Amino acid sequence: MKIAVQADAFDLNAEVEALRSGRLDVGAVASFVGYARDLNDGSAVRAMTLEHYPGMTEKALAAIGEDAARRWTLIDATIIHRVGRLLPGDPIVLVAVASRHRGDAFAACEFIMDYLKTQAPFWKKEETATGARWVEARSSDDAAAARWHPPGSEA
Repeated sequence: MKIAVQADAFDLNAEVEALRSGRLDVGAVASFVGYARDLNDGSAVRAMTLEHYPGMTEKALAAIGEDAARRWTLIDATIIHRVGRLLPGDPIVLVAVASRHRGDAFAACEFIMDYLKTQAPFWKKEETATGARWVEARSSDDAAAARWHPPGSEA
C-alpha cells in the first residue's frame, strides 16, 4: 500500500498503472481525485493551504487503508494527499484501490475517502477576498463516515 503526504502534484495515470503493473489478478481499479475549488461557503477562494502533523498523518492514512483491507478483498491501494499552498483546480487527494472485482474497489475507495475526511489530521486555511479563514469540519463528512459503522458500534 502506498501512502504519501507531499507538496508535489501526482499523476493519476502513473499511480493507477503502478497499482496494476505486472498484476493479472487485478480486475478493477476505482479511483477518486479531489480538487481545490474556487468557491466555499458562498465565498470565492483564491488559494488554500493544507497543513499536517508529519508522521502522525501518514500513520492515520495507513490505518485507514488497513481498515479498508480488512473490510474488503483488496490487492493494493494508493493514498496520496497534498500539503502546502494550492490554487483552485489543483489536485489535492488521490485514492486508488485495486481488487479482483469492482464492488470491493468502489466500496473501499469510498470508505477510504470518507474516513480520510474525518480521521486524518489535516488543517485547511482558505484565502478569500475578506482574509484567511480556517475550514471547519463538516457534519456531512461525519455522517458519510458514520454510515460505515454498524448501528450501536463505536466510531
